[in-house]
Amino acid sequence: METIRINLEEMTKWNYTSVTEFVLLGFTDRQEIKALLFVLFLAIYVFTLLGNIIVSLLIWTSSSLHSPMYFFLNNLALLDLSYASAITPMILDILLAQKMTISFRGCMAQMYLFALSADAECLLLAAMAYDRYMAICNPLLYPILMSRKVCICLVAGTYLIGSLTSLVHTYFTFHLSFCNSNIINHFFCAIPPLLALSCSDPHINETLLFALCGSIQTSTFVFILISYACILGTVLRIPSAEGRHKAFSTCSSHLTAVALFCGALLFTYLRPSSSYAFDTDKVISVFYTVVFPMLNPLIYTLRNKEVKDALKRVLERTGCCLQ
Repeated sequence: METIRINLEEMTKWNYTSVTEFVLLGFTDRQEIKALLFVLFLAIYVFTLLGNIIVSLLIWTSSSLHSPMYFFLNNLALLDLSYASAITPMILDILLAQKMTISFRGCMAQMYLFALSADAECLLLAAMAYDRYMAICNPLLYPILMSRKVCICLVAGTYLIGSLTSLVHTYFTFHLSFCNSNIINHFFCAIPPLLALSCSDPHINETLLFALCGSIQTSTFVFILISYACILGTVLRIPSAEGRHKAFSTCSSHLTAVALFCGALLFTYLRPSSSYAFDTDKVISVFYTVVFPMLNPLIYTLRNKEVKDALKRVLERTGCCLQ
């Protein structure tokens, strides 16, 4: 990615002053590329909103989708809407403006909302893996162990843990001193570029980042892999080819989403600060903040027969009403 030219006078005027706002560099300073990126990101954002809203409405209005798996999927759609809306509109502003500033408190709010959504989504993906494990490996106990009360508690736990970890990250990040510059080499208030920007010792922050993000992302990823290893063993023992195909079809979409999302987060955050390469990290960040929320509805809709059938019924009812 093109290296952005930084106005040195603008950087040095912030030396030893109290930062009240930050400047987000974004991707490039070439107007023709900015225009192209604006159209691309706007299209992705519109598809993200439409896809996740349609999935959520389908689950709410279709009685055939009132099951634990789709309860989790509905919350996944809401989380995707949350952090896509926290990031993408700002990207569009950066691409339109010559210089994009965000207030100190606005930066705090954006980091908190993004970290909450990302951590909660990791945990929610693990809950979805547990749901599939119980449905396939313990079908007789499934209605008892995955009751509505249990599902609500699991989802509430993901939001609670996500909010607590994001609060810790936000608190310690913005208690650092920013005395040399207010220019963030990124397109949103991510933790790594803010640690690099600080003139304080970020050792405690880096330790917390490894401890909290590492424990959540690594443990959920390992848990999901173990769950799917057990599912694979059970599926291979199914005598019916149709039964094996249905089980693989249900789980493959979830495993694809997990591999893409967790892999990008692990690569971005579980590295020492000395190895940060912000131009590379921006590209990866675009994937899990912008592209991934758009892919989720496509993955779960295109690979899931029940969702496609529900959508078909809604379209048929809509067509009948219009006639």
